[in-house]
Amino acid sequence: MERIFDKSTLREFWESHPDSEQYLKTWFDTTMNSTWKTSNEVKQTYANAIILKDNRIVFNIKGNAYRLVTKFNFEKQWVFIRFIGTHSEYDKINANTI
Repeated sequence: MERIFDKSTLREFWESHPDSEQYLKTWFDTTMNSTWKTSNEVKQTYANAIILKDNRIVFNIKGNAYRLVTKFNFEKQWVFIRFIGTHSEYDKINANTI
């Protein structure tokens, strides 16, 4: 992926949840070094990822302690961070529309 919008969102999250830092950094590095063209290709790397409509993908972070909701633009190789939070916070949002 060429661009992830916005890494500062991840940094702010791991500053308040230090146990997520290495997991989010690994996700970031893996994603930046990938050239996924479809959601199914993402699933090959992240088997536990949840594929939603409209190129949205939910990633389990730190053994499902946290959830990361993203929206992919595969053509431009962009990833937009839509939400990062605890599992209970995730349960309160609609990952398809956030």
